[in-house]
Amino acid sequence: YEVTTIDEACKEGNIFVTTTGCKDILVGKHFEQMKEDSIVCNIGHFDCEIDVKWLMDNCEKKVTIKPQVDRYTLKNGRHIILLAEGRLVNLGCAMGHPSFVMSNSFTNQVLAQIELWTKPDQYKIDVYMLPKKLDEEVAYAHLEQLGVKLTRLSDDQASYLGIPQDGP
Repeated sequence: YEVTTIDEACKEGNIFVTTTGCKDILVGKHFEQMKEDSIVCNIGHFDCEIDVKWLMDNCEKKVTIKPQVDRYTLKNGRHIILLAEGRLVNLGCAMGHPSFVMSNSFTNQVLAQIELWTKPDQYKIDVYMLPKKLDEEVAYAHLEQLGVKLTRLSDDQASYLGIPQDGP
């Protein structure tokens, strides 16, 4: 198959979503070659992927279509539509993550930090998968919010399944 670089793709595409986490992915030379009303946004981890400063410094006019949607008129007459000011589009233009999802994520992070802090001899500097037990603790901590109650396994059921009464 043929590999296309961003220098080539900028002339062909209509929607550009940066996802790299690296800087200077879409820069002035790309904007100048994009099709009329190309839509540009970033879902990468940092907001340096799209050269928003170049757009600001080199546009003749910026019009806010609606919050988080800006249309830049370039000096060559073309327009570029930038979402979320080049920041994370899922947070700027969408509703972001629901608070329940964030609660699960932050609870998981805190339990992981407690695990690392209280058991430093078990974790040398490396990358680890979190113990499944931590994920279960996070889930258990959020059951009430979901209106869920668990029935604990009987001794006989746990023995039959070969797992502890509180689950695997």
